[in-house]
Amino acid sequence: MLRHNRRRIVHFNVTEHPSVEWTAQQIVDTFPWDSAPRYLLRDRDQIYGGYFDRRVAGFGVQQVLTAPRSPWQNPYVERLIGSIRRECLDHVIVLDEQHLRRILREYVDYYHRSRTHLSLEKDTPVPRPVESPAMGRVTAVPKVGGLHHHYSRLAA
Repeated sequence: MLRHNRRRIVHFNVTEHPSVEWTAQQIVDTFPWDSAPRYLLRDRDQIYGGYFDRRVAGFGVQQVLTAPRSPWQNPYVERLIGSIRRECLDHVIVLDEQHLRRILREYVDYYHRSRTHLSLEKDTPVPRPVESPAMGRVTAVPKVGGLHHHYSRLAA
């Protein structure tokens, strides 16, 4: 689940055998206590069925469906999925479901706090302050097992 305004990932999960019930439970896990958005933009994947539609309607969420075979109609999610593949999963061998969860948790943290976005004026989904040269020299902190780095200034 992705919030469009700051490109913030609000929920992710993995399973070897997705079902309509599992997918509907992800909505419940993502938006507890009346925190659901007004709209849910999604594609027409077969994983969304009547059970999913009823669960989402119970939250008062209006679903907006993209046209068939039109991934460009949900560009933020498509770009995020591509980034996860290119910047993370193409460079590791996933051992099992738990390992995949750990890798994705680390990538989501990197994505929120270190990965800049042009559409956010080169800021991250979690805004960060501008560091002046007076704050010290630039150091690199490894992220996602060393695949990526967070650069910040450290006082001497």
